[in-house]
Amino acid sequence: MTPPVTLGIASLAHVLGEPHDVAGTAGSYVDDPERVIRWGYRTYHRAAPGVGQTRMAADAARRALDAAGLSASDIDYLVVADSGVPEYLNWDASAAVARELGLGATPTLLATQGCASAVTALQQIAGLMAVRDDIQRVLLVAVHRVSEAHINRMRNNTCLGSDGAAAAVVERGHGRLQWLATDQIVDPRYVDFFRVEYGGSAAPAGANLDVDQLALVHQHFRREPEQLGQFVKDVDHQVAAVIERACKRAGVSTSEIRRLIYLNDNQHSLAGVAKATGIPLERTNAALAAELSHVGCADQLICLSVYDERDELAPGDLVALAGLSGGMQWFCSLVRV
Repeated sequence: MTPPVTLGIASLAHVLGEPHDVAGTAGSYVDDPERVIRWGYRTYHRAAPGVGQTRMAADAARRALDAAGLSASDIDYLVVADSGVPEYLNWDASAAVARELGLGATPTLLATQGCASAVTALQQIAGLMAVRDDIQRVLLVAVHRVSEAHINRMRNNTCLGSDGAAAAVVERGHGRLQWLATDQIVDPRYVDFFRVEYGGSAAPAGANLDVDQLALVHQHFRREPEQLGQFVKDVDHQVAAVIERACKRAGVSTSEIRRLIYLNDNQHSLAGVAKATGIPLERTNAALAAELSHVGCADQLICLSVYDERDELAPGDLVALAGLSGGMQWFCSLVRV
């Protein structure tokens, strides 16, 4: 299928919090540090005190603009993806980033669909450009900061949480890192998995840090324990399925994929994804995931930015940006280098 518009990524940039050694600090987060160490992460990144999502997002955005030789006045639309607990409730984080960047009246969009927010936003940007010929450049920013008042970064799921942001200048007609297609698979039966239990209007008060999210997942399957095993298997199989669907939508073969950038999951999970998709582990982001840890919805753009910085992307390479988001939602966007 031919996309309605041609768009590519003109520049990429990222910022990360301060690096911390996993083995040396896991004991301050959990009482069983060996469990976390076995995930295979070496380093995680923690934002300095007082540094929130708005500042990290704006810092990454400025770097991307500088890399493209652009200023705020060159941007026609701002899209901010945020997968963490917001800095404030009843507040538009995208407008806050726009204010920080001096974008004035430039329209904005806030994407909050968990870890899927940034990758699927490429399709939303294509839609914007398809219906509005006055939009030439969109600034896409993905940010994640673990709110340690709500979430234990080493106990919320089987990923180790990191803080950081990535930004991409997406330009109509740009010939490099071209977006080809996006697809999603949603299974709403599991929408409650990994949610933050307290702080919303349904349960305004409570002790989130006392909640064991993985225990809640097991509790969901307590009457049908065999379904838990099937669910675990389906997680990887659905990754393969959504990648195949995106490839079909783009009119390419999965065998053409040269690199799979999945979320920065633990090493065991990434090995399972590699096996399910048939993509060799060394062509995934497994090594980079151990270095970065899980930066929420910013994972794929940060990894793409790092690979680009290191000249590890060859012209013509097909790259799959894929992942799994609480919801449950599997997603994939394809870009051609």
